[in-house]
Amino acid sequence: MEIADLPICTSHRAKLLAAGYSSLAALSAADPPRLALDLNIEIPEAEDILKIAVCANKFKGADGPSSVIKGAQNAWDMLSDEQSRKHINTGSGDLNNILGGGIHCKEVTEIGGVPGIGKTQLGIQLAINVQIPVECGGLGGKSVYIDTEGSFMVERVYQIAEGCISDILEYFPHYQNKAPSGQEKLKPESFLADIYYFRICSYTEQIAVINYLEKFLGEHKDVRIVIIDSVTFHFRQDFDDMALRTRVLSGLSLKLMKLAKTYNLAIGPVCHSSC
Repeated sequence: MEIADLPICTSHRAKLLAAGYSSLAALSAADPPRLALDLNIEIPEAEDILKIAVCANKFKGADGPSSVIKGAQNAWDMLSDEQSRKHINTGSGDLNNILGGGIHCKEVTEIGGVPGIGKTQLGIQLAINVQIPVECGGLGGKSVYIDTEGSFMVERVYQIAEGCISDILEYFPHYQNKAPSGQEKLKPESFLADIYYFRICSYTEQIAVINYLEKFLGEHKDVRIVIIDSVTFHFRQDFDDMALRTRVLSGLSLKLMKLAKTYNLAIGPVCHSSC
């Protein structure tokens, strides 16, 4: 059971998610006064929520420790996994070298910097490059683009797709002739159709979408990258409580890292240097 499934009123569930309580464990560890303050509710209401959360957490672990602890992984397996990990070409040879081949799957890679240096362009490039066919050295996957600033421009995406197709045909001139699917795939329209776009207008929407991602990725197993541009925008605009903001962002980061490993995909949150 997750926070969104707790048998409490809808407004309280929304307040929990907005306050950064993304797991039953985090909620169960809170005390009534702090929870009441975070949710702007009375202490008795907070106590009732915590009782329900504790019961739900106990029920979740009723099968014993084995339901939580899956077992140890030896270091050799970890090294082999890292060496075989797939990556996404950034479009820049120098940047690929710095990153060890590109943006790696099963990892969260933060893209930071001041406005105007090309963070959004890199995000769009990755959303296109992840779709390069496997036969041409790519992953042949799809992408999710979460836009919090309204900086996603379809015309620019189309241009980048055209450039990517041009590069593919330059280095793999016979790809289109190998299979009928190759002719259909190497069209800008096909690249744009394989980008799932979410427009976010508040930090509560952003929290909700990231919590929804697990279900979405379970239904779209061909997604290989999630771009969030930018992960901090609404938190810079709408938060005065810096401690709460840090806690919420930390919770989102943990959620994203878990999704990256579970679904074998790359996650590239964009973050301004001022954050």
